[in-house]
Amino acid sequence: MEKYFKLKENNTNVKQEFLAGITTFMTMAYILIVNPSILSAAGMDYNAVFTATAVSAIIATLVMGLYAKLPFAQAPGMGLNAFFAFTIVKQMGYSFNFALTVVFLEGIIFILLTAFNVREAIVNCIPLNIKRAISVGIGLFVAFIGLEGAQIIVHPQNSTILALGDITSSHALLGLIGLIITGVLLARNIKGALLIGIVITTLVGIPMGITTVPTDIFSMPPSLSPIAFKLEWHSIFTFDMLIALFSLLFMDMFDTIGTLVGVATKANMLDEDGNVPNVKKALFADAIGTTFGALLGTSTVSTFVESASGVSEGGRTGLTAVSTAFMFFLALFISPIFIMIPTAATAPSLVMVGLFMMEPIKEIDLNDYTEAIPSFFTIIMMPLAYSIADGIAFGIISYVFLKAFTGNKKDLNIATVLTSVLFIVKFLV
Repeated sequence: MEKYFKLKENNTNVKQEFLAGITTFMTMAYILIVNPSILSAAGMDYNAVFTATAVSAIIATLVMGLYAKLPFAQAPGMGLNAFFAFTIVKQMGYSFNFALTVVFLEGIIFILLTAFNVREAIVNCIPLNIKRAISVGIGLFVAFIGLEGAQIIVHPQNSTILALGDITSSHALLGLIGLIITGVLLARNIKGALLIGIVITTLVGIPMGITTVPTDIFSMPPSLSPIAFKLEWHSIFTFDMLIALFSLLFMDMFDTIGTLVGVATKANMLDEDGNVPNVKKALFADAIGTTFGALLGTSTVSTFVESASGVSEGGRTGLTAVSTAFMFFLALFISPIFIMIPTAATAPSLVMVGLFMMEPIKEIDLNDYTEAIPSFFTIIMMPLAYSIADGIAFGIISYVFLKAFTGNKKDLNIATVLTSVLFIVKFLV
């Protein structure tokens, strides 16, 4: 393992990598429940989607760990699964088979775009300060997800867009207790503070009536037969297929790119040119995961922002991703244990990860407004628009316009300008 993953070179060890991988899994294990819940709204079998979610995460994350050798985990992405269920199936009126075909074609196109270095070129064309801002923006986004999951922040029906939740409710109270526990562990420099915080908070939730202890620990994975290989080939050349495919391509491309750049920046993994190492191999991982995921019967697979939790625990190599994939494998057989972990128990870790990912803001030149304004748009739009892709869009578009109209055209290149044009077209369409 030392020779393959170069652990000493990356200032890590087997124990640290496995601990980081388990932490990443614990913060993203909710996808095993949430994804089947969302896709079942599209008429898909809940239990079969559970298996497809876990298996697609295992495949993609193993490719990330063993091939790209990066500490990032993958699984069917949030937002992308909602588009699958509620836009393609519910709104457009198509079957889940049609939607799975869209995802399959997306995966094939991503494999081709990655093979011809198109996606790598887009990653590399993002200006350095915006890369730093992406890390900060993702930090705010992840913290917001955590606070929302613990019901500390809520969406009121009749008043403001966002508001403080009822912090005396048991769910929010458990989240606040978890924040204190995790904060104390971090302040005392306890190794594995995030993971320990999740476990302790889960246990505290038992007497509060939030954590439900399962009666059975072991279970066999449900069959994939109701959803596997159920593609709808006769709809490939329809206009609606084209529209759905373009939307998914755009959402997934910049969500994945944003996550890779943001987490790599936080981990100080960018090379001397400010680029993500092995980015082409990393992009292959989500393309392969998406393709196989569609065949198994699930929505688009992408890199998870929760990977930042493992990086924060010291994960630096592909061994972190391998250990996360192993946890997904275990979850197939002991799912009741992971299902018992409430979102209020994982929320504190996500909030703390948000804090960790703020660090690159110190390196952004806030005195140069052609750099500061695009960086600010990138940071603020991610949590407010609830989209990594939209944050990157606002950042790059404003960057190009500000540089062009202030006589700083030397800072622009063709790839950056073309990317901004693509974003503008996407908004107009």
